[in-house]
Amino acid sequence: MDTKVVITGTGVVTPVGNDVDTYWRALCAGQSGVRAVDFDTEGIPAKIAGIAPDVTPTGMEPKEVRRLSRFILFALEAADQAWAQSGLDIEHEDPYRCGVALGTGIGGIEDIYENSITMKERGARRVSPLFLPRGLTNMAAGQVAIRHGLQGVNKNIVTACAAGSQSIISGVESLRLGRADVMVVGGSESGVIPFGLAGFCSLRALSTKRNDTPTAASRPFDADRDGFVMGEGAGVLILESEAHAKARGAEILAQVAGVGESCDAYHVVAPRPDGSGPATAMRTALADAKIAPEKIDYCNAHGTSTKLNDVSESLALKQVFGAQTPPVSSTKSMIGHCLGAAGAVEAVACIQTLRTDCIHPNINYENPDPECNINIVVGDARQQKVEFALSNSLGFGGHNASLIFKRYA
Repeated sequence: MDTKVVITGTGVVTPVGNDVDTYWRALCAGQSGVRAVDFDTEGIPAKIAGIAPDVTPTGMEPKEVRRLSRFILFALEAADQAWAQSGLDIEHEDPYRCGVALGTGIGGIEDIYENSITMKERGARRVSPLFLPRGLTNMAAGQVAIRHGLQGVNKNIVTACAAGSQSIISGVESLRLGRADVMVVGGSESGVIPFGLAGFCSLRALSTKRNDTPTAASRPFDADRDGFVMGEGAGVLILESEAHAKARGAEILAQVAGVGESCDAYHVVAPRPDGSGPATAMRTALADAKIAPEKIDYCNAHGTSTKLNDVSESLALKQVFGAQTPPVSSTKSMIGHCLGAAGAVEAVACIQTLRTDCIHPNINYENPDPECNINIVVGDARQQKVEFALSNSLGFGGHNASLIFKRYA
């Protein structure tokens, strides 16, 4: 359990860039990837989203691409990037000690929708034989393992918007328990379709006031926020034990210093109002990292831009850090809420913060909300040394996850 867990590779697919460098430059520049969707939204109040471009993983034939859902393709592309950066070669590894833990909120929602319509209109015999291999939530983890020959532990975490972070935690635990040397972890999501938008609109969870100004719609902690903006994409990290990474001479990007989890046990879609659930997850992560709260130099907040989440998370931050919180920003202000991929793409942002000493801004914060009285990074990116970065992910169902990343030296 004393095993140090380090990161040796990262990869992303996002609405502002399909590689880590492009993604990070966009975030530091305050660039939004939210835009009008390119499909019919008649009857759907929300008409905008953070849309990631289609991807074709290197060497994959068009026929193969057609057999895979977008959330799987996103995961494969991000995993390819991370694997390449890590310098790993499965021929030089024990494949039974190389595993995968990838999360998603919904999986192949488009396949579920389309095949439901097909069955209703054309009958059961016309349901595609690829429906389940494309649509099942575990298929991203399975396909990544197949592509890279990873025969160790293989998991799919489905905990709504906490799935990406809880998959990272699962990978950390596998390494700490000595059950793996290498874990490919993260999350993927591709739910920006009419069915997905309609579902969240029915919950009154999405922003609908700024369809004509999409880049201004996601505004975490701002008093005029009116809901989150759907996003999509993938984030993948390569985790290794420090001993394994050093033995093969790998470049170490950062360390996972601490992890924490909790459950609100309160409501299926609303957070516990007092913020005690996320506060518990953060305190657990701090205890795991064996550091005091004042050691945290930056917090990448869950920060969804919804009325309830932002107040609850602000209260949680103040419970843990007191009146003077560390600098706080939400990546969702620029790319929207990537649901099951959110925690993973935000983890990559935290790692880049540690490597560049740049804290990206929380854009669209124009009207302070007295109920969210925390240290928001407003305007330009902030340059300051960051030794420890905290990332929060909070999901429907009350799932809370906190990750602490440490500069590696």
